[in-house]
Amino acid sequence: MYLLLAFLGPFLALTPLKKDDDFTIIKKRVVDELLKTSIDNARVEDILSRMNPDGSFNDIDYSDLSRTAGFPHRRHTYNLLYLAQAYRTPGSKYHKSKKIKERVTTSLKYWVDNDFFGDNWHNNQISTPTNLVNLMLLMGDELPKNLVEGAQPIIGRAHMNASGARPSGDRIVIAGILAKNLLFIGDKERFDEIIELIEGEVKFSTGQRGMQHDYSFHHRHDRVNNTDSYGYGKYANNFGEWAYYVAGTKYAFSTEKINHLIDYYLDGIYKQQVYGIYQDISVKNRSITHKATFEPKGTEEIERLLISTDYRKDELEEIMRLRKGEAQPSASFAKFFWQTEHFVVQRPNFYTTVRMFSTRNKNMEVPYNGPGKPTHHRADGTNYLQLKGDEYQNIWPVYDWQKISGTTIMQKPQLPGPDEIQKPGYKDFVGAVTDGYYGAVAFDFVSPHDLVTAKKSWFFFDDQYVCLGADIYSDPDFPVATTLNQVLLRSNVTVKQGSEVKELSKGSRQLENTKWVHQDKIGYVFPAPSTVQLSNQVEEGRWSDITDQKNISDELIQEEVFMLWLDHGKSPDNASYEYMVLPDVTIDELSSFEENNPIEIVSNTSKLQAVKHNELGVYQAAFYQAGKVDFSDDLYVKLESQGMVMLKVDGGKITEISVADPSRKLNRLILIVSGHYEVDGDGYHSYPNPKIGETMFIIDLPQGVYHGKSVTFKP
Repeated sequence: MYLLLAFLGPFLALTPLKKDDDFTIIKKRVVDELLKTSIDNARVEDILSRMNPDGSFNDIDYSDLSRTAGFPHRRHTYNLLYLAQAYRTPGSKYHKSKKIKERVTTSLKYWVDNDFFGDNWHNNQISTPTNLVNLMLLMGDELPKNLVEGAQPIIGRAHMNASGARPSGDRIVIAGILAKNLLFIGDKERFDEIIELIEGEVKFSTGQRGMQHDYSFHHRHDRVNNTDSYGYGKYANNFGEWAYYVAGTKYAFSTEKINHLIDYYLDGIYKQQVYGIYQDISVKNRSITHKATFEPKGTEEIERLLISTDYRKDELEEIMRLRKGEAQPSASFAKFFWQTEHFVVQRPNFYTTVRMFSTRNKNMEVPYNGPGKPTHHRADGTNYLQLKGDEYQNIWPVYDWQKISGTTIMQKPQLPGPDEIQKPGYKDFVGAVTDGYYGAVAFDFVSPHDLVTAKKSWFFFDDQYVCLGADIYSDPDFPVATTLNQVLLRSNVTVKQGSEVKELSKGSRQLENTKWVHQDKIGYVFPAPSTVQLSNQVEEGRWSDITDQKNISDELIQEEVFMLWLDHGKSPDNASYEYMVLPDVTIDELSSFEENNPIEIVSNTSKLQAVKHNELGVYQAAFYQAGKVDFSDDLYVKLESQGMVMLKVDGGKITEISVADPSRKLNRLILIVSGHYEVDGDGYHSYPNPKIGETMFIIDLPQGVYHGKSVTFKP
């Protein structure tokens, strides 16, 4: 609380504010934000040492403006901004330094004279204008007038008719650059218009670029999930930044818009981050092939929101405590992002996801500008599991991109080219049923790359989940593999074969009659003893192997990797798999589970996949066509169409029903269950038939932007 009050202090002191001062106050806040950067004297000296007499830098190749070069020129304007921050920061060794001012002037002249224009629009409309407008706000009043005027057309490429300003994560960014420039040149009238535009961007845009009604985010018309990339760092955080700048002034954003943004953070972004703390690698796209740093997300975005509202304050403050290390994860939930085909389950001790695609969403982001060249299969039912959040950290140079956790992939001699990554889905029966805590996922899978087909499903309970695959088919004469996990090797590997429990030495081998495997506090259980492939050894590769970007390290990387997969053989026809995953278990707990397994796989066929947890009384089923499932001698369920059902059962009686339509074709669902139930509610009605001892439910399904969302009620 003390830290929050300290953060709020300047704003509390500014209330009430004089309207005539608002423009100046906002400009001061923007400048103050720029001056928060800590000045490292050694870095300043390093920048100066690399600057040539003409203002260029000796470590930048100014001749290569191609997309794959990554626009190294941006370091030029970054350097100028850092020097300006050193120049303006009180207490800095370089505060008001004549030398710094001269060097900035010379280097800015070099840029203005050459006006480096890259092949990637982002650098021309965002990166360069951002750095230059920030430079102007810090030093523009002290720079030669001709240079300031010369920089204006370059900064001015960030305008609302620019190609990058289409509705998406970039629109608010470009509007923010323009707003800063209007602050610099003193144009209050246009500033007012741009602030209104920024405020208006927080809205649902389902079916188009922007925020979807399930609180996921689509940056492009391909409907690929971009919630934790463009939808976070650009869209949400930039809106929050401007909400902070204009708070308490006549330009202040409405509480309604800020609260809408908070819903998006809490119900969208933070549910697609591990415990709301760390980046989840399952939602990354082409950036997966960038080397990353494992660290908690910051708290500034939340502190800024709390200046303007106390809406859902307790939840926001809990995320802050988690990110600061002042609390341990405690939340448990299951959520299906039906607009994005992405399912998330979190418990206090683990976080797992299922990523899919359908006729409604393309599978993966195009590898624009070079990164992400091996990501063809990363939406093929990917099931990453994280206890800490760093289990896959920078594994990617040594990764086998045809053995991705959770997927069923043909093992081809090599992947197709990067231009073959993004594909539309062939099937519409892709979705989930959930009550917000438990849930099941179904994926009628057809690979757009090699036409492997499978019925894949996942059934999530408290501390375990079940993975099923049926009707696996492939025609080409290549083997097909289902991978349970490929992850960094963090512990010894222990297996149970037959009645023997043993610890494995390093290497790669086939294991027959396998009952379970344990590695890094995760257990993999096979209800029927199975033949598995297991590797726990050093793998190697290079970052330069997985991207077409230039200037990427070709150093040979070695990492110890754990891989566990099932080999379905060449050209499988009606192959299947069944396994269970137990996160955060010891070997003793795994052995105990095997002896007293409360989970029963009821069906695993091309028509029906169903599982029940006898201790919890949670029964789940995916009907790929109309049919019937007998959960017990006394309890059956029938569907008159495709669909998904989840029941909660206590003492043989159904206490709760959840249903969903993954195909998004139905207006209502007809469900028949054994037993007598009389209930009528908003959108559901029961019709008991005492003569045959069953009840028919007619359930209205969500439509429009909510089509695919689950319905839950108590009979």
